[in-house]
Order: sequence, then C-alpha cells, then structure tokens
Amino acid sequence: MTGFSGAQLSQVDLIVDAVYAGYKTDRGGMADPLVPLVGVSRQGGFRYRGTRARPTVLVLTSNLAEPEWPDQLDEETGTFIYYGDNRHPGQLLHETPRFGNQLLRQIFDWAHLGQRHLVPPILVFTTEATGRAFRFRGLAVPGSPVMEATEDLVALWKTSEGQRFQNYKAVFTILDEAVISRAWVHAAGQGSMNGMAPTAWSAWLATGGIRPLMAPRSAIVRSRAEQLPRTADDQTLLEVIRKRYKNNPLGFEACAGALTRFLLPSVSRLDLTRPWRDGGRDGIGQLRLGCGAASIHVDFALEAKCYGATNAVGVREVSRLISRIKHREFGVLITTSHVDRQAYQEVVDDGHPVILTAGRDIVALLRNAGLQTPVQVDAWLDGIASTN
Repeated sequence: MTGFSGAQLSQVDLIVDAVYAGYKTDRGGMADPLVPLVGVSRQGGFRYRGTRARPTVLVLTSNLAEPEWPDQLDEETGTFIYYGDNRHPGQLLHETPRFGNQLLRQIFDWAHLGQRHLVPPILVFTTEATGRAFRFRGLAVPGSPVMEATEDLVALWKTSEGQRFQNYKAVFTILDEAVISRAWVHAAGQGSMNGMAPTAWSAWLATGGIRPLMAPRSAIVRSRAEQLPRTADDQTLLEVIRKRYKNNPLGFEACAGALTRFLLPSVSRLDLTRPWRDGGRDGIGQLRLGCGAASIHVDFALEAKCYGATNAVGVREVSRLISRIKHREFGVLITTSHVDRQAYQEVVDDGHPVILTAGRDIVALLRNAGLQTPVQVDAWLDGIASTN
C-alpha cells in the first residue's frame, strides 16, 4: 500500500488507493491532510474550491460506515453511491448548512443538460481508522454508464424521530485513471485546467462517455470474522431474524426468499420446495437477464440456513446445494451465520457458481433496503409472514 506522510502532502500526486496521513500541529493535535493536499476546507463530507455557485474542485469524503446512509464503493464496477448531507429531520432537502445537496443537484443538472464543462473535478476520499488519514479512491463523474439520467440522482424519504424528511442518493463513476496530477488539480482549483487533464476526464467532457475504473476481485475465502457483522448495531439487526426463526427453521425460507430478491432484484420467479428430512428447506427460482422480449431466464437453487453465530454452514450443506445445480444454473446460499473455511475453499477452488451470503451480507442487504432498526426489520418480517 502506498502512503504519504504529512511532510509530503504539498508535493505528491493523487494515486488511487494511496493513503495520505494527517500531521501534527503546533498544539499537538492532528491536522486534516486534505487542506495542503488539494486546498479544500477542513471539515465536512462536501468540500470545494471556488464558489458554491461555481465550484472548481469538489471533494467528497466518506467513512463508508454510516448504517443509516450507507455510502458504497463497488471497486469491481467503479460505481460510487453517495448520500447527501440532509441526514437528519428538521430542514428541507436543499437547506443544509454546507449546501451539499444544492451542489449535487447543480452538478447532476449540468451533466444531464450537456453542460459538462461546468462540472468540477470530483475527488473521492474515504477515511482511514487512525490519524485523520484519507485514502484516495479516484476521480469521479456524475452518473453511470449503465443507468438512465432519471436514476442517478434521486430524493429518498426517510423517517427519524417521528419525522419524515428527504435526502439525495447520488451515483457517481470512478474514472479509469490511476494517477491524478497534482498540477492539474491545482490548476482546476484556480479555474484553468489547460491541457493537463486526464484522458478519461477529457473524453467525458467531450462526449459524455464514461470509462470506469473496474477492478475485478480475485477469488477469496472470507474468514469467519469477515462473514459476521462488524458492529453491535449490525449484530442486533441480524439477531432480530435469528430470534424470529429460532424455533421455526422452515419459516426462514420465506425470509431467505425475500433477501434473495434484495440480492438479485431481477428475480422473476421464486418457489419454495419441499422440506428436507434434516429440517432444511429449499427454493428454486429464475433470474431474468436482459429486458423485454430479448430477455432470458437463468434457473437457480436456493438453500436457507438460520444458524447462530457459532454454528457454521459446513461441507454437507454446501455440497447438497451444489448437487442440485444443473448445467447453466447457479446456487444461492443464505445463512445468518457463516460458511466454514473448508466448504468455502471448495466452492472457490472448484469454481462452483454459488453465491455465499452470510450474516454480514444480510445486514448490508437490510440496510440498503432502508431497514435500519430492529423495529423496521421486525415489521418487514411481519409483512413476509402475512404473505406466506
């Protein structure tokens, strides 16, 4: 991993996935590295150079860890989902202290109306665990090559403290540029980009074509810790499901089916099948690929296991799912626990087309669906029970 200390911040370029560390102040505290690095302010998720009406550089920062507003970076596709700054009730969508949502609306309007030359370079950083350090994630543009203009910036309703309010969900794409020149960033900040712009940025300005930074991941075997919830809040959400189906393992099938639809939104059919003698229960379904008359359907098999955190899904359960997968089909395993190392290793090594969805993944699906509290998850489970 590439890293730069505070003393280097006024000299270095922006390198994708490099970490830029904070530095000690005269008073003994830690200073924000983004100030000397790109010349923006010290605080906030939205930081910019220029004016609010005409920003010349925009920096977006995220910890990728707020459960209510789960910003996400998909490194395989280059898609960056970022939520606006109206994250609490009590104010209108665009009336936030740092005007972040106004900036989002303006930038996406420029992109949609063909005024891309007005869009400032957008630099994405995520926070590191210690020392006020930031990791540079890349140069972004508004929108996605696989989404319509009506889908990349949407206002969502939320309820908190008994009040309803709106916030933006914005979709950006990280461009295929490994290094962003410091000279170009600072020239842009002064309103003059000259001829130093990265190639992918220049292409987007000229044509609107987006060339994403896509980084297919290597096949990995996740550890037990990597499959289970990270925080106490996440554990609490998962425990709601475990408690609901602790004495009703067959009832978990309907829940697993609903989670599968979160996981694979294009599922066109999902049917429960007969119970197995060992208490398990399975489903079969179809995933639609494509759209309209040109679409095709791919069959898949579902295995659902509602286990406690100490009870892993082993080779026997995974092997049974694999045995049910026919040619050109795939499998989905949903468990509130984790898959043990041997079973996971066999799936990876043998290249079996199985989606292993463990406890941490379930929590992510719930949060992405707007289910942020135990009460909301309970109500969602009640809805599942009422329709099955």
